[in-house]
Amino acid sequence: MFSELALHDCLLKATTKLGYTKTTPVQQKAIPLAMTGKDLLVSAKTGSGKTAAFLLPSLHRFLENPAPNSGTRALVLVPTRELARQVVKQCEQFAEFTTMKSAIIIGGEDFKFQKSMFRKNPEVIVSTPGRLAEHIDAGSIDFHDLEVLILDEADRMLEMGLIEDVLRITKSCNPQRQTLLFSATLKHQGLNDVIHQSLKNPESLVLDSHKDKHSQIQQQVILADDYDHKDKLLAWLLEHETYNKALVFTNKKVQASRLSGLMRYKNNRAGMLQGDLSQEERNHVMGLFRNQQIDVLIATDVAARGIDVDDIDLVINYDMPRNGDDYIHRIGRTGRADNEGRAISFVTSFEWNLKAAIERYIRHNFEKRTIDGLAGHFKGPKKVKNSGKKASDKKRIDSKDGDNKDEPKNKNRRRDRKNIGKRRTPTEKSGSGKTAHTRSDDGFSPPKKRV
Repeated sequence: MFSELALHDCLLKATTKLGYTKTTPVQQKAIPLAMTGKDLLVSAKTGSGKTAAFLLPSLHRFLENPAPNSGTRALVLVPTRELARQVVKQCEQFAEFTTMKSAIIIGGEDFKFQKSMFRKNPEVIVSTPGRLAEHIDAGSIDFHDLEVLILDEADRMLEMGLIEDVLRITKSCNPQRQTLLFSATLKHQGLNDVIHQSLKNPESLVLDSHKDKHSQIQQQVILADDYDHKDKLLAWLLEHETYNKALVFTNKKVQASRLSGLMRYKNNRAGMLQGDLSQEERNHVMGLFRNQQIDVLIATDVAARGIDVDDIDLVINYDMPRNGDDYIHRIGRTGRADNEGRAISFVTSFEWNLKAAIERYIRHNFEKRTIDGLAGHFKGPKKVKNSGKKASDKKRIDSKDGDNKDEPKNKNRRRDRKNIGKRRTPTEKSGSGKTAHTRSDDGFSPPKKRV
């Protein structure tokens, strides 16, 4: 229970208003440790409530130890703009009954306006690494008063190539700070540099492995022949499945654009989210999706992390994700807070091996599903029957047979074929292999070259 965490009264009042009653495992274990000031390494799956696990102890610390003349006291680094907006929104909700302020610093927004936000010294800044590194280079801000540094979704920042910016930022922060690192996995080799350079004697909490089964999510696969077949399957599912909100993932921006138009043509209230959209367009689409003015969002992996939208109960992988981690984060958009969800993946013959690799990675076999009237020709890879042994294998076996041990090996050499019908000398018959002098009736003849 949140009431048992000894949080500040203002924070308990906010969590009660938000309907937070029971703590999740990551909140129950991480919050008390973070309140002691220890550096933490936390591995927790998507949708486990880790945002509250790092925000609440930090806000509690600031309320218990006021510092009205200090600069920014907490910095939260996240990989994507969408996740930054989610975190800053939750921070504002937790701080509703306090005077603490927060700010968001992300790409796609006016640089000078963001500099003016720094001058107001918000207690909490939530930022993406690339834009914040630009501000540090420009001298827009310093973090000499920083008390808490939070690295959220550290594995994703590593995958996106943001770790160099993260290390530059951490070096500019107060070395006496507390650092909390949250990641889906702590076994990424590339995270070692961040851990060694950013944390001091951290305590590790592995609460939910990123490979753990999502027991509340029904995971299915439907075999497909090609893109035309996938289009028909998608249209059928969006028409016949029961859902409040559906999230459809593709691997390419052009595919997301095409499908959003096709699904609208088929009378679905569909929108699109992909990397080429401006920040204003992204915000507009997400607003429509949250308010259920559209109930189908077709997106690339830009939406796999950082989207916290209620009532997403259907995720469709139009394209199989490129790896197991992306699959986990895609389906993690549904089945949040122990709600039920369904994830359906379309698999062609070219994606079969990828599907099998993901099954091995997450240690879970997908449920196979067929839609009546839309069954494809592809039924999975053909099983090769071992009807008999190859001829070469048979020869090897025969050569090992004991009955053949003493049989001489017949060699068909070119030099032997050239000498057919010629008389061989005694020396040649001996097989000495050396040029020899042979005696004739006249005496010694000159040496003969061996043919």
